[in-house]
Amino acid sequence: MKKNSLDRRRFLTTGAAASGIWTAAPRTLRAQAKVSANDKLNIGVIGSSGQGGYSIGQLKGIANIAALCDVDQNRLAPVARQFPSARTYKDFRKLVEQQDLDAVVVATPDHTHAVASVAAMRTDKHVYCEKPLCRTISEVRHVTELARETNRVTQMGTQIHAGSNYRRVVELVRSGAIGEVSEVHVWVGSSTGGRKRYTRFPATVPKNLDWNLWLGPIPEQPYHPDWTHFHWRHWWHFGGGTLADIGCHYMDLPFWALDLSHAISAEAEGPPVDRDSAPISLKVHYQFPDRVVSGRHWKALPLTWYHGRYPDHLLTPEQHKRWGSGILFVGTKGQLISNYGSHVLLPEKDFKDFAPPRPFVQNSRGHHQEWVNAIKAGGSTTCRFDYSGPLSETVLLGNVAFRAGQKLEWDYRHMKATNCPEADQFIQHHYRGEWDAWFRGKG
Repeated sequence: MKKNSLDRRRFLTTGAAASGIWTAAPRTLRAQAKVSANDKLNIGVIGSSGQGGYSIGQLKGIANIAALCDVDQNRLAPVARQFPSARTYKDFRKLVEQQDLDAVVVATPDHTHAVASVAAMRTDKHVYCEKPLCRTISEVRHVTELARETNRVTQMGTQIHAGSNYRRVVELVRSGAIGEVSEVHVWVGSSTGGRKRYTRFPATVPKNLDWNLWLGPIPEQPYHPDWTHFHWRHWWHFGGGTLADIGCHYMDLPFWALDLSHAISAEAEGPPVDRDSAPISLKVHYQFPDRVVSGRHWKALPLTWYHGRYPDHLLTPEQHKRWGSGILFVGTKGQLISNYGSHVLLPEKDFKDFAPPRPFVQNSRGHHQEWVNAIKAGGSTTCRFDYSGPLSETVLLGNVAFRAGQKLEWDYRHMKATNCPEADQFIQHHYRGEWDAWFRGKG
């Protein structure tokens, strides 16, 4: 086996011990007891509408919604009426103390993913967290290692991973239908960001919203309605624009099919960097090292991300129209293009008589059902944090390269851009008050 594969395995098995930042958490009696296959889990949901509402819809038939949390009472109240027996909170730190909970869904904006997930795992609860796993690379690493140390059943909310189309693409790539993959291109048609910081702010915060809890651990910002629901994605304070919002969904497929982990470099092209707002368009060149895929050694792989633009040199106008967002695998025997729901081998005339391999990637019972089943049976999930952590870190590295303004040589073991110390300000999280000590188990 190649050195990179050994290093990756060594990192996954020893990273938590080497970090020296974790403290053991006491286990609740319910968490210690094995949940019967016939029992329904008691689940708390942090962030009650939007993606939280979607998760509630997926879980309400297979689990008990036993707790709900939202910093906006106008969003919490209508959901709470649907689940009158669920206890309600506006502070997730209170929700995780509820003793009868088995697991927690984290569906907040990106800037509170890490602190909510850590709070849940420290109180011995399993975690389903939306993508990207966190807002910064340092938070992702912390959460990934804590999940491993506490042995929690985790799942990141890349729901399309459970679809059959991605599974068939993985089979085609791994069976060698297009030969060795020499490059990958990933693009999305949607775009967020490109805003300018507001100069006028409302004098008061609406009574229904706890702005201090909305901010959570990040440095204080004045209240503005366009820094809240949905709009937070435009801003570095709370999210990471289109790349952070969509990147994990689309880059998940090449990560899975090609057994990728951490990139070794990243370089970004885009508009002038704005201190506050993410770029409305971006192109990121990632480089991945040699690796072993399905027993075969494959060479170093370049992967390019695009949003607000397309890989014009690779797609015809007709393909642009059909594949508004997609993933293109370029192989030695052909190409494969895919989106969420369909895929095509190219050139189509060369594959008209092609017989796909017999399916060998088992179909999913559902992304949330996977998580519930794994908690009950003591198993794992397909998007557990050991897998989703490196994916999220790589996605976020593209934003770091853009903000740093140069190509980054990436040492993932130490979370350092070895050629650019200035990038560290975008790699590490920056919490206010006592949040950082609490986050690291020292408060």
